[in-house]
Amino acid sequence: MKIGITCYPTYGGSGAVATELGIALAARGHHVHFITYQQPFRLPSFLPRVWFHEVDVGRYPLFEYPPYDLALAVRMHEVVRDHQLDILHCHYAIPHATSAWIARSMLREEGRDVKVVTTLHGTDITIVGQERSFFTITKFSIEKSHAVTAVSQYLREETYRAFGCTGCNVGVIPNFIDPVEFDRSRHVFPIPADVIAGRKVIMHISNFRPVKRVRDIVRTFALITREVPSVLVMVGDGPERVEAETEARELGVADAVLFLGKIDPIAPLLAGADLFLLTSDKESFGLSALEALASGVPVIGAHAGGLPEVVTDGVTGYLRPVGDVEGMAAAGVQLLSDPARWQAMSAAGAADARRRFSEDAIVAQYESLYERTLST
Repeated sequence: MKIGITCYPTYGGSGAVATELGIALAARGHHVHFITYQQPFRLPSFLPRVWFHEVDVGRYPLFEYPPYDLALAVRMHEVVRDHQLDILHCHYAIPHATSAWIARSMLREEGRDVKVVTTLHGTDITIVGQERSFFTITKFSIEKSHAVTAVSQYLREETYRAFGCTGCNVGVIPNFIDPVEFDRSRHVFPIPADVIAGRKVIMHISNFRPVKRVRDIVRTFALITREVPSVLVMVGDGPERVEAETEARELGVADAVLFLGKIDPIAPLLAGADLFLLTSDKESFGLSALEALASGVPVIGAHAGGLPEVVTDGVTGYLRPVGDVEGMAAAGVQLLSDPARWQAMSAAGAADARRRFSEDAIVAQYESLYERTLST
């Protein structure tokens, strides 16, 4: 098959999954064309059967906000036409599925056609899509897609609750991991031993948006390190980074918190972690948590959104109510103080990630979806 993939190419779970999906599809013999405004951050410079088509948003004084969605539609139209694509797979409903609908309308005027598959990842449904300015176009774009998937059962139900979407059937295909890449025995932890100084390593990876509640990460860590000397490694960047840095200073733990910024690959970092924290108040899936589990790192997080579908409370990690910093910290102290319990939970997490979320099984589900979509 010839498949076009459009995603947000910057640091974040949806872009990571979309890129890894494209790479895996190409390895299976499909032709994959990424169509977006810059090269996805997890896409190497060259891979067989993989192409990158940049969307050029022209600059004109009349436009205060350059119309990326229209430029994307034009580029989609060109790539489908010139490379005879079978599928446009849009990750995020808006503006990607909207642009795909425009591109398809243009193609049909020329006697061509293409199928549109849309994968919902989270804030396109839970936050942005429900804003009054975008609600109607989000619903329209979902219902005009030939096939729609969500990355968790939670997100599927939220889509029906928020939008109705009586004209579509939302399936669930979860995110996935490469079991080889996230085998902690393959990697050397890149942070020098003298920096860690024998302390436990607690980690958080995100785009530091408000929904991630990164101040709760720092607060939880501050309580844990009182009982179990630890280092907090914060990977990523975003609008709440300054708030997290301020919180660390105010709590007197700034010297034990490392802000590394955006880093990829993350598997070597996770290979040296003892605990992963994810305190989001909305988490459609929790890809970073899954990658941690696959690396044998127990997860402590908030019982919110789709995270309970990834982390099994008491088996592969602990889940506490949103904002329950004390409860999360207590669970962390308990786990880090009990080596036998930590080892059992580490092994359970790695095994569960491979059993339920392996790349081969999930990519096969997408292939099957594409085949069903093309046959209708």
